[in-house]
Amino acid sequence: MFTGIVAAVGKITDLSAAGTEPGAGVRLTIDAGDLPIADVILGDSIAINGACMTVVSKTDRSFAVDVSRESLNCTAGLDAPGEVNLEKALTLADRLGGHLVSGHVDGLGLVTRFEPVGESWNLVIEAPSELGKYLAIKGSIVVNGVSLTVNRVSDTPTGCVFSINVIPHTMTVTTLRNLTAGSRVNLEIDLIARYVERMLSSSAGPQRAG
Repeated sequence: MFTGIVAAVGKITDLSAAGTEPGAGVRLTIDAGDLPIADVILGDSIAINGACMTVVSKTDRSFAVDVSRESLNCTAGLDAPGEVNLEKALTLADRLGGHLVSGHVDGLGLVTRFEPVGESWNLVIEAPSELGKYLAIKGSIVVNGVSLTVNRVSDTPTGCVFSINVIPHTMTVTTLRNLTAGSRVNLEIDLIARYVERMLSSSAGPQRAG
C-alpha cells in the first residue's frame, strides 16, 4: 500500500529486455534520486509513476525492477528513460498524508489542458468512460502516483473529464510539471470507491481484471 505522497523524483536510466521470447517485458534501472533506499531489500515494493513494482536488484543509489509486457501496455512513462515519481510502500508507523493507494493502475488518462491559474495550475484530464462512476467532486484520484483532489467532473460521449488544482509545491516535487496537453497519465481510482461500487452492485457476478 501507498499514500500517493511522492517521496522523490527518480530517473529511468536504462531499459533492457527481460527475456528473449517474443513479447518479453523489460528491466528498468532507476536512479533513486533523493529517495532513501538503504532500508530497501530485494522483493520490496516501490511505486513508480503510480505502478507498484518489485525491486529485483539495487545499489547504494539505484534499483532495478522487471516490468511485464502487460504492465507496459497498461501504463505510461515506464517504457523510456526519463523522470518518474517514486514512493516506497507504507509501514504501519507512517502517516497517511494522501489516501489509501494500491499501486494498481486502473486506466490511462489523456491530459487535455494544463495551464496556470493564479498561483496554481489547472490540470484537465479525460479518463476512460468506465472510470467515470468512481470520480466525484472533492474525491481522490491518483495521477502518475500523486494523490490529488478532483475539483470538477463531467461525463462526455467519449469518456469522463475531470479537473484538478495543482499547487506550486506539488509542481516542484513531482513530475507533473512535465505534463502537457496530449500527455498520457496513469490513473488509479479511490480504493474505497471500488469496494463501495462492488457492494452496491445488485447484479454482481464473477469479476475479471481489466
